[in-house]
Amino acid sequence: MKEIKNFIHQNKERLINELIELLKIPSVSADTAYSQDVIDTSEAVKLSLEKAGCDKVEICETDGYPIVYGEKIIDPNLPTVLVYGHYDVQPPDPIELWTSPPFEPVIKTTELHPEGAIFARGACDDKGQMYMHVKAVEYMIANNCLPCNVKFMIEGEEEVGSVNLKTFVENNTEKLKNDVILISDTGMISNQQPSITTGLRGLSYVEVEVTGPNRDLHSGLYGGAVANPINILSKMIASLHDENNHITIPGFYDKVEELSMEERAEMAKAPFDIEEYKKALDLNDVYGEAGYVTNERNAIRPTLDVNGIWGGYTGEGAKTVIPSKAFAKISMRLVPNQDWEEITELFTKHFLTIAPKGVKVKVTPHHGGQGYVTPIDSIGYKAANMAYTETFGIPAIPVRSGGSIPIVALFEKELKSKIILMGFGLDSDAIHSPNEHFGVFNYLKGIETIPLFYKYFVELSK
Repeated sequence: MKEIKNFIHQNKERLINELIELLKIPSVSADTAYSQDVIDTSEAVKLSLEKAGCDKVEICETDGYPIVYGEKIIDPNLPTVLVYGHYDVQPPDPIELWTSPPFEPVIKTTELHPEGAIFARGACDDKGQMYMHVKAVEYMIANNCLPCNVKFMIEGEEEVGSVNLKTFVENNTEKLKNDVILISDTGMISNQQPSITTGLRGLSYVEVEVTGPNRDLHSGLYGGAVANPINILSKMIASLHDENNHITIPGFYDKVEELSMEERAEMAKAPFDIEEYKKALDLNDVYGEAGYVTNERNAIRPTLDVNGIWGGYTGEGAKTVIPSKAFAKISMRLVPNQDWEEITELFTKHFLTIAPKGVKVKVTPHHGGQGYVTPIDSIGYKAANMAYTETFGIPAIPVRSGGSIPIVALFEKELKSKIILMGFGLDSDAIHSPNEHFGVFNYLKGIETIPLFYKYFVELSK
């Protein structure tokens, strides 16, 4: 414990600067304009693993962006930890809402981060959290205290659905063989109260297109006589929820896991201040499915949200048209037992059914993934809890996250090992939003805590 603290203290400036250099590369996987930057980032990750002391590091090509694989095998008879992370990031839009350029990292102090936070796209999701593992392993190798084998699998397509990772995992089960999978792509309750994510929601993501006339029309000459695709799409979307904010798609809730009142009571023990929550988001009230509180709505219940909607004229000034087309992107967060492909099919069938005459509707599935729940009595969970307890001075609380990491369920299915989600970000870190940031405290605390996970995992595995 003392040695890792000394390492962090002596190397603090270097550790921060290395992350800042990685954050400068705009590795946006969703936009082909950044293709070379994504590839450049994979090379930077490969170099960082080599410098950390991995004996074998390679760029593994896929049909999309490459996967960086690295390993340090000290004894085949010892346990093996597989670290997963991703080096791609979300698009920075809307740029104008950033207080500093998204790919020019700066450190600023905030109320929750008095020691400073690094503001940049990807700071928390997931470059900062992924890089904690690289630096933790660097410390253990350099100080001859790596207690087991370690493997890294860092991909470049997580933000676009990990479209090629499934094939890579299926074709490399022996290469990726491990005893536990360690991921830091989640958060914790606060810098005073650590938590371990024990559940993730699944995801179904679709794009819908509504077509009316064969061209944009003059709204004076044709208004009232021709279906307006934006009006129709708005009504169709509005009908997807009832007055209690339940989703109206037939069959949507058939396989939803209903937690017992006892389980819900355990969840309620996690500290949560609804007034602080509203204040942080500048809301005068919360909103959601009737019969559930906020921390249940965003963790154990499925949802349907419009992520973007467009059509017609949106430029400066006025242009009176009835547009030919209207579009929307819609995501559904799913709970365990809901199959994302089945939900996508149910959505498609329903959305086509509710379309009125006068328009044509097309639904295009993008990507998805299954939900995941991990037990709290596993060796991996116990090791993570012991590590958090030692560095934070208080045990971690198990929580379920509203987010999705679609490949987690795939990992357990193909690699036959449990996944431990050791997140160090905060809900306020604005991932996927303008002004994303990651606390310097959180980054360094992750580097301090991760080696203890290895220590306790090996001890408990004996």
